[in-house]
Amino acid sequence: MKKKIIFLLISGLTLCSFFLDTANLYEGLGSRENPFSIELFPMTICFLFFYFFYSKKEGKISWIEKLMVSFFSISMLIGNSYMKIGSWNLVFGNLLFFFLSIFLFFGYYFFFKQCLLYFRMFLEKKEKKDGKIKNKFLLFFEQKPFLSSFLFLLLIFSIYLIAFYPMILSKDPSFQILQFYNIKNKYSDYVVLLDPNVHLTNHHPVLHTLLLGGFLNIGKFFGNDNFGLFLYSLFQMLWLIGALSFTISYMKKVKVSLKKRLIVLAIYAFVPMYAFYALSSVKDTFYTVFLLFYFVFLYDFIKFYKEKPYPLKKCLLLFLIVFLISAFRNNGIYVLVLSLPFLFFYTKKNKKQIGAIFVFLCLTYFGYTKILFPYFKITDGSIREALSIPFQQTARYVKEHEDEVTKEEREAIDQILTYDTLKDRYKPEIADPVKNEFNRYSTKEDLIRYFKVWFQEFLKHPDTYVQATLHNIYGYFYPNKKNWYIYSAYTSIIKDWDVADYHYNSLKPMRTVLTAYGESFPYFPVVGLLSNIGFQTWMILIMSVSFLIYKKKKYLLLLLPAYVTILICIASPVNCYFRYAMPYIFAMPFLFTVFLKEIREK
Repeated sequence: MKKKIIFLLISGLTLCSFFLDTANLYEGLGSRENPFSIELFPMTICFLFFYFFYSKKEGKISWIEKLMVSFFSISMLIGNSYMKIGSWNLVFGNLLFFFLSIFLFFGYYFFFKQCLLYFRMFLEKKEKKDGKIKNKFLLFFEQKPFLSSFLFLLLIFSIYLIAFYPMILSKDPSFQILQFYNIKNKYSDYVVLLDPNVHLTNHHPVLHTLLLGGFLNIGKFFGNDNFGLFLYSLFQMLWLIGALSFTISYMKKVKVSLKKRLIVLAIYAFVPMYAFYALSSVKDTFYTVFLLFYFVFLYDFIKFYKEKPYPLKKCLLLFLIVFLISAFRNNGIYVLVLSLPFLFFYTKKNKKQIGAIFVFLCLTYFGYTKILFPYFKITDGSIREALSIPFQQTARYVKEHEDEVTKEEREAIDQILTYDTLKDRYKPEIADPVKNEFNRYSTKEDLIRYFKVWFQEFLKHPDTYVQATLHNIYGYFYPNKKNWYIYSAYTSIIKDWDVADYHYNSLKPMRTVLTAYGESFPYFPVVGLLSNIGFQTWMILIMSVSFLIYKKKKYLLLLLPAYVTILICIASPVNCYFRYAMPYIFAMPFLFTVFLKEIREK
């Protein structure tokens, strides 16, 4: 009887955590009759579900799991507050809401703890061996995992290719094409050019810009711009399909069950983000392709090559992959610098090989960006790209405490960010309006002066700085935050500039249906979590903690690129931006499958 009462109380507490409308309580002081965000009948069903959920499984969790569950609970509270009212006041607004938040914290805590207990049951479930295969397709899939996966994905993705012929061209790659043809554009205006007659910069990866422009030139050679853009789409799509098929083929090599490989194939085929980004001409698709290969190579190295010599062929392939990662996204080098050296300390037999790969990568990257680019007068990207966090903090400070800004502070800020319009340009979840006014002619001395002011203002109102940062990153850790995540709309920039006759075909109804499917997918129960940024970040943390608990610490090395990518997301200019989290979201089916295999393997 006592346990039943406890389960009833915890169920009610969890119900409040998920459905109590704290924003209404804060802003309207309970002006609405129903304090919950759902009506009585569905709330009653949820209550009964929670009671059943808690009563069927009991157990304890370790201290590190308690920390993780506490982090999830705090993320829910903070995320809800920023999403609803744009500040942390639903948690820290006053004493009443602070104590209410503690109450709600435990509702989340008990729920996530219980989820973890069920997840542990799932992890410890025994693997079933594959039975005899009779189906012809399954037999083909088993015998030719790469080819069968490749052909199936090609069939599915071709539907999108036909609908969005010749390609999905958004703003960034459109401006890259302008740069390829040396046309002055906003990205060349963001920097002091090495040569005023050369408008190609490394704001977007030069290699990707050359690839886009090169395929368009092929189309121009044949007298059809759309055909050249289509060739790029086809080329990129084949690379992504190849990378996805390679992960499935590798799973077969390490004896992942047929059922799990089929599930992964289904995810690749029917979760629309894969097909949409196969045709989206953004730099992130190729970057993600090479990171997929990198994840597989990391797992392969960790599993088989701690004490076994690493073959020369694999060394060469790994070097090629890591260089392409660094070349297709400017922050890719950070992922490599903060992951590759750890293999050096992990391995016993292959220190020379890993050391050589890392040294050659650094030399090649230096020569590529610091010698080759200046030789061709290609200007590097602006330093402003690395300063989103302090710029947003300054903008929020000016917006909230303008009356405290001294004349000297104003002058220092104005030399960097154009003070007069700063508070109006401040958008808490995107730093672009603030950093777009960065003074490209500012000197190192100007920046030093600015950072002195930045630190002085931090000491005056540290809470403003913390709030500015939390508001710009909470979506990466809060599953209820959903943001636009796929490209599908037609962008006419290169046509407006008379660079290319780019246009969609006449299959608009087909595009409308596919776009509706893609945009609604994140809201589908359960499967929508596959494209949910906050949830996928949680999965990285869950896998990390599980590796520690089940004494598989070496596989934390596999997740290093994901850790660095999360740090890059935190430092990025946009909250909950899919492209920034795309590498570990696209890799999750592979990562989780091998995670499951290793945890269950004795």
